[in-house]
Amino acid sequence: MEAYFKSKIRDVHDFPKDGIVFKDITTLLKDPDALQKMGDALYEQAKDLGVEKVLGIDSRGFIFGGHLAIRLNAGLVLVRKHGKLPADTHQQSYELEYGQDVLEIHRDALKPGERVLLHDDLLATGGTARAACDLIEKAGGEVVLASFLIELTFLKGREKFNNYEVASVVAYDAE
Repeated sequence: MEAYFKSKIRDVHDFPKDGIVFKDITTLLKDPDALQKMGDALYEQAKDLGVEKVLGIDSRGFIFGGHLAIRLNAGLVLVRKHGKLPADTHQQSYELEYGQDVLEIHRDALKPGERVLLHDDLLATGGTARAACDLIEKAGGEVVLASFLIELTFLKGREKFNNYEVASVVAYDAE
C-alpha cells in the first residue's frame, strides 16, 4: 500500500523555499479511493488502543484527525497556533528553523488520564508534534500514539518521541 499512497502524493520542488521538496497531500485527498484507503490505514494502526480523544494539529492534522475520531468513537481536540482558540489555553513553545512558535490547547480539552492519539499529516523534524505531546501531558492526557500520514525519516524527527509510540503510513528515506 505504501507505493500506492506514494503515487497519490505529489512532490512540489522548491516550496515553500528553494531546496525543499514539499509532499503535497492534496492530490491524495481529492481521490476518493485514496482518501478512504488512507483513513482505513490510519484506523488500523489505532483501533485497539482504547483512544478516548484524537488530537489534530493545525491545520492538516484536522483532516484525518476528524476521520479518526469518528471511526474510533472518540472526541476530537484541536491544537492551534497561538491566538486561534477562544477560551483559556495551555501553551507550549517550540523551535522553528528560524525562531520559535507557540501551540495552544484549551485547558478543558482533556480529562486527567484520557488516552489520546496525536495526529498530523507529516513528521519531519518533530518539533511541532513533540510540542503537541507536551501539551497533551500539560492538559492531563496520556499519549498512546503519535500518528502521521508521512514520515521524512532522513530528518530523524522520530528521535524526539523516545517515550511515545510512533506510526506513519508512508516513509521517505531521502529528499
